[in-house]
Amino acid sequence: MLQRREIFPNVIELNFQAGHLLGCNVYLVFDQHEWVLIDIGYEETVDEIVELIRQMDFPLSKCKTLIATHADVDHIQGLAKIKQILNTTVTSHPLAVKPLEEGDKLWTFAEITAQDINLDMPKVKIEHQVVDGDVIEVGKLKLEVWHTPGHTDSQLSFRLGDLLFSGDNIYRDGCIGAIDAHHGSDIQKFVASLERIRDSDIKWLLPSHGPIFKKDDAMLTATIDRVKRYLHMADFGTCAVDWPLMDEWEQEIVDGKLPE
Repeated sequence: MLQRREIFPNVIELNFQAGHLLGCNVYLVFDQHEWVLIDIGYEETVDEIVELIRQMDFPLSKCKTLIATHADVDHIQGLAKIKQILNTTVTSHPLAVKPLEEGDKLWTFAEITAQDINLDMPKVKIEHQVVDGDVIEVGKLKLEVWHTPGHTDSQLSFRLGDLLFSGDNIYRDGCIGAIDAHHGSDIQKFVASLERIRDSDIKWLLPSHGPIFKKDDAMLTATIDRVKRYLHMADFGTCAVDWPLMDEWEQEIVDGKLPE
């Protein structure tokens, strides 16, 4: 039996457990024999993850469900494979159902022609849909569902006591999940999600990429202020609400103002 390296009671992060990087963060939350996985990552790492779980003496038949934080390929490509191995169900937000069940390669970022990215995106049936305020029970533990859109429209986070499995909302360096209209990003909703996290009494953030870290309200405020500026920047294209420079340019045309 492999010794379990719990980061917090009842919480194992499988990259940390393996001692090397597997991909996105994969969290195993358990109480006694019942357990769930939050995200799974790429298909190529599924066998190693299953073997880790087996070696830690978790009964494979006791996986209650596989949870998708959102429908990006780096989080969910392996869902169909591990679902078959474990004979379990998949849980997601309703807005993630269509791209997951259809294997939509564009919506999930499995195909980005300009960057020569073309990954398989196996279709997977979603048995359970959860929305903000729902609770996923794992043994006697309760995972409170937060809908935290912004990075994608289907982005979920999960509260467990003073922990928040925070998805791609915020990372330790103040970066956030990519903003791109092609997979449902919304800057105004992103700001609201970040404000919700900052204003909560959560103590620890467990992101989908990178290290776990203590919630830092000053860092979150700085990030929120930066993201608010994205609303008015051409850098973010159709995710921005306006581009003030164009209003200035229009007025300069009207005024006949020459370059200074």
